[in-house]
Amino acid sequence: MTQLPEGFQRIVVGVDFSPSSLHALEVARTRFPGAQLRLLHVTDARAGTAPDLMGGITPITPDTELLRTLEGADAERLSGLVQEGEEAAQLVGDPVTGILQDAQAWGAELIVVGTHAQGALEHFFLGSTAERVVARSPVPVLTVRVPGDRR
Repeated sequence: MTQLPEGFQRIVVGVDFSPSSLHALEVARTRFPGAQLRLLHVTDARAGTAPDLMGGITPITPDTELLRTLEGADAERLSGLVQEGEEAAQLVGDPVTGILQDAQAWGAELIVVGTHAQGALEHFFLGSTAERVVARSPVPVLTVRVPGDRR
């Protein structure tokens, strides 16, 4: 394996299928050629709601059929992103905790995540997954924003 200048050989890339996470994946592939990449998606299973087809909302809990359907669709999308020599993992739960625990268990030396441009109000209420990963991670985290994505 080629030695990388930064020494990062094992890199977890958080993938939520958004444009920013797909851009982060591309940056990881081009910036760290030769590194082992692990594409990680965490299906968010925290109790909450999701829009349904009739315009209402459906409760999501870890044991609902909706969650199982989402998890299956996410697994299919994730497998479509994996390139030769890369591996993928899918978890269910809190995305921040999932990313951090998987990175530690896998022995990641770097975590790469995309950032979403948010307005101040949206950030206040929703926070930022990338921000929480940076704050809690014991290993370096590279945050990547899609060029020109500014709010």
